[in-house]
This record gives sequence, C-alpha cells and structure tokens, in this order.
Amino acid sequence: MTEARLTLGAWGEERAADYLSRQGIKIIERNYRTPVGEIDIIARHKSWLIFIEVKTRRSTLFGTPQEAVGPRKQRQIIRTAHWYLQNNKKLKLQPRFDVIAILCQSGAEVQITHIQDAFSLSD
Repeated sequence: MTEARLTLGAWGEERAADYLSRQGIKIIERNYRTPVGEIDIIARHKSWLIFIEVKTRRSTLFGTPQEAVGPRKQRQIIRTAHWYLQNNKKLKLQPRFDVIAILCQSGAEVQITHIQDAFSLSD
C-alpha cells in the first residue's frame, strides 16, 4: 500500500473516530490487529459491541467507499471479531458490524455515511 493511501486511511479513521464520539459512541480499540485480520475501530454503544470498518475515498471513480467492503472483507472482519470476542469473554454485549464511508472529493465538504448493521454473521 502506498504512503498516500496509508495517510488517507489514517485521516479517514480519525474523522470516523471524531464522528463516533460526537454520537456518544465509546471507542474501545483502534486498529485492532490479530493473526487473522484487522478491525479499524471497536466501540460500544448501549448494548452493542460495534466492529467498524472505515473506508475513505477521494472519488467514486471506482465505486463508493462502502462498496469496497465486499464479502471477502466482511468474512475477514467477522473472523477478527470472533478472535476479539474469544479474548474478551467478559463483555456481554451484542455484536454489530458497521461501515463508515468517508468521501473527501476536492472542493467539496467531507461526506460521512454511517451504515449501521451493514452485514451480519449470517451474511
């Protein structure tokens, strides 16, 4: 991955974290890495333990940011969430998988789309 893409991704994750905090959602982990994958943000809100994938794009030339979270990426996030849950059994919260799509086209306002319950264990 290029330095520019890494920088854009980190910038987007920072915007997503700010957005979540303003919504009253408590961030537990950021960039949670395991041998089976990585989850951008793990948060809790009310009875939910939320596993969040953040996708940031500068344009929609190759599709919207949320379209980049396809079945393969969803399976990887689910495997990583299982890993997290196995290592944090004391958390008695309902898991949920969200996607935060950030579009920052030049000359336009940053657009944040929060898709709650974007996919599930049965997808």
